[in-house]
Amino acid sequence: MAEMDSTTGRTFAHGATRFAPSPTGELHLGNARTALFNFLLARHAGERFVLRVEDTDASRSRAAHTEGLLTDLAWLGLEWDAGPGREDALGPYFQSQRGAFYARLFAELERQGAVYPCFCSALELEASRRAQRSSGRAPRYPGTCRELTESERGRKRSAGLAATLRFRVPGGRRIEFTDLVHGTQSFLSDDIGDFVIRRADGSAAFFFCNAVDDASMGVTQVLRGEDHLANTPRQLLILEALGLPAPRYGHISLILGPDGAPLSKRHGAASVREFRERGYRPEALVNYLFRLGHSSPEHDLLGLDVLAGAFDVGRLGRAPAHFDEQQLRVWQKAAAHRLSGEQARAWLEPLLPAGIGAEAAGAFCAAVLPNVVLPEDAKPWVEIVFGAAPALDAEGEQIVREAGSAFFAAAARAASANGNDLGAIVAAARTASGRKGAQLYRPLRFALTGLGHGPELAPLLQAMPAGQAERRLARFA
Repeated sequence: MAEMDSTTGRTFAHGATRFAPSPTGELHLGNARTALFNFLLARHAGERFVLRVEDTDASRSRAAHTEGLLTDLAWLGLEWDAGPGREDALGPYFQSQRGAFYARLFAELERQGAVYPCFCSALELEASRRAQRSSGRAPRYPGTCRELTESERGRKRSAGLAATLRFRVPGGRRIEFTDLVHGTQSFLSDDIGDFVIRRADGSAAFFFCNAVDDASMGVTQVLRGEDHLANTPRQLLILEALGLPAPRYGHISLILGPDGAPLSKRHGAASVREFRERGYRPEALVNYLFRLGHSSPEHDLLGLDVLAGAFDVGRLGRAPAHFDEQQLRVWQKAAAHRLSGEQARAWLEPLLPAGIGAEAAGAFCAAVLPNVVLPEDAKPWVEIVFGAAPALDAEGEQIVREAGSAFFAAAARAASANGNDLGAIVAAARTASGRKGAQLYRPLRFALTGLGHGPELAPLLQAMPAGQAERRLARFA
């Protein structure tokens, strides 16, 4: 039976996907794609999309990063149905506020004998890992504290030793599950080793809180990075011990830079904020990420609703995806050129001179938009249209000289009489010189803009301040 959200009016089937970022840094493209895929999976299936902030690591979590994550997701259009600002009975959606819930589950595991305190120091654990590696074995916890007696544990506590809480992995088990991307997976429990579910400071560790929160929040499907694939058997064991339902997991490929290394700052912009501040459009980024590791027969710039209908976990690739900003620019160009006049003005407004009128701003944006991919592409034209008369290069000087002073005198008189009206200016120059085609228009373009190419002249002139065209033409009369 479906449920209706009383706030949005959206009807949901039973089930949910989620995005669960840690607020320890900015939202980078890999996590943004994970959020997008989970959002599209939820919308495709008519399920809820949950946003959960995994902020149990108090030493690294920052409120500013949380605000940045929420801002970036909202800018991309990934509206969550439950999460910060959309609390419901299954929250709270900040893990730092769920301590009492975790404590009850820790107590249940302790009652079962499924966990035990571990007093090993970080130095001891690292020494053990080095020894295992040197002998050719995969490092895992050797079980040092697994069979301590209560009296031994008591003496360690009395000595002031802090303890983590480790999950007691059962021996001789084969843990199998079907991954939504990679298919059947099988792990031996003897290869896993007992793992920490509660840190020494009392906070819940990722393996634990990530799994139990999915179960308690009704999450039924999860897409996450393939670096979490090895975590899955641990989390399935936790959920099994607590009698909680497990979601279906799918592990998506990583995003690599052009050199094959994990995408990072050295490849240029890596965070959503950086792309937003450079003027990339959210629809461009969403459409590119949709196709980064997900094949689709859809080739047009699409809205989120259409992308959701086209999303198919069966089309998720297993090979790493390679980020290519030139491909992103293709989508950006398509997005920029579809902007309405109002949207274009809002997009380019930070570049425009203070006090410019709405009519001039609209004319300028309409003129330059076909030649712009990012706002930075419009910067030279702001100076050309609103700044001082541009100097000419050698080619421009020759073309202007060949046109002659009479040509420009007639053009300047027309501009004086008719303002920045290109039609009147062209007609006067044609009558005075008999020129036509490129011989007529190129001298005017050079005189007015300093360049032999660029946006259409008519709307550019409409954006220029009154008298600007006349002054620029009269220089060569």
